[in-house]
Amino acid sequence: MKRGRLALVLATSLVTGIAGAGCGNGVIDKDTDGIPPAEATGTLRVLIPSFPASNKGKEAFEAVAADFKKVYPKMKVEPNYATYGNLNEKISTSIAAGIPYDVMVTGVGWIQPFASKRIFADLGAYGVTPELIKEQSTAAMIPTATYDGKLFAYPLVADARAVALRISAFKEAGLDPDKPPTTMAELKAAAEKLTKRDANGTITRTGFDMASPTGFRQSYTTFLASTGTPLYVNGQPNYNNAKGLETLEWIKSMIGNVQVFGQQNAAQQPLVLTGEAAMGIVGGAVDCSDKGIGQKNCDDLKFFRFNNGKEVEFVGGDLASIGSRSKHKKAAWAFIQALSKPSSIDAIAKLNRKIPAYKDAANSPQAKSNPLSKFVAGGLELAVYEGGSANWLEMRANFDAQLTQAVLGQKDPAKVLANLAGQSR
Repeated sequence: MKRGRLALVLATSLVTGIAGAGCGNGVIDKDTDGIPPAEATGTLRVLIPSFPASNKGKEAFEAVAADFKKVYPKMKVEPNYATYGNLNEKISTSIAAGIPYDVMVTGVGWIQPFASKRIFADLGAYGVTPELIKEQSTAAMIPTATYDGKLFAYPLVADARAVALRISAFKEAGLDPDKPPTTMAELKAAAEKLTKRDANGTITRTGFDMASPTGFRQSYTTFLASTGTPLYVNGQPNYNNAKGLETLEWIKSMIGNVQVFGQQNAAQQPLVLTGEAAMGIVGGAVDCSDKGIGQKNCDDLKFFRFNNGKEVEFVGGDLASIGSRSKHKKAAWAFIQALSKPSSIDAIAKLNRKIPAYKDAANSPQAKSNPLSKFVAGGLELAVYEGGSANWLEMRANFDAQLTQAVLGQKDPAKVLANLAGQSR
């Protein structure tokens, strides 16, 4: 099932599920919130895409469950090793069946849609405040966990992006790798110099890799934010304006000019890491070993961030929430506390090549494991995000489809932005 359809299924199921939860065929445990933790019984249902359904993933999850059982020794923990591809479906199905999850881990951009439909519990009841997150986690992730002025999630790990350049390619083109381009104008000028073509004019080396062959949603969000313009403000669209149009027109000017549309290598890795591009967007980790791209390739890389007036770093990530219909809310919070311990977060970060969202992430094992993770870990406070509207799970697919149509010249960019703004709510 495609994500757009999933969002519609979710919306329908949420309405039905909220009205009929408890009337399904599932069995829900008795409320344990008034029972001492040492005496509480029942099953804590955990939906978690942060641990892969592999032996290593299950082993790491069991370590968290064992930590939780030090406080709730008589409770069972039932994990569902979801993926971000089926997360919507699992949540909507559980609600429709009347068997809600107690703990749900979702991503950046997901909190507002679920919180607006009262699927998540307000964590303020458990002492989670902006001050607590500032003290223990990453302050820049507070907006991702907030809806209507309340916190509905606790940040676990960040999935960050940066930009990389090939030092050798820059020197070959007469550019200074120690002074990387950061504005859109500088990036375009450098990318055009770095692009190589054959005698027929076919691009043989990409000047700048957008790393988004199937859509431009995240690239657009990042470039727009670098102008000081967030995608949404207080849940309202903030891109149907001069900066929004300028950013979309810039992306359009790059495709076909410095990169072929839809370009992707067999490994589905950023092209700049293997030398197929001279510059481009990369994820939050790079394997410099012989099993990865090798030390020689790593030594030829330099990392930087976009700054078209505001230095930014695009960040996704995993956040933990309590189900609003859970009968074990206090136990669910105890599980999130176990899940958010540095040792647990380090395990999640290693398994998913993401950055811990705890304090001093730059000195975490994951950050120390490779130069790219070290770089992005040092920029988490510059984080910018996609999402912000209550219907973002529907809007994601719309953004990818309609931005692509604008970039390919199939639709007028200004009309596309106006249409997307009209669809946001």
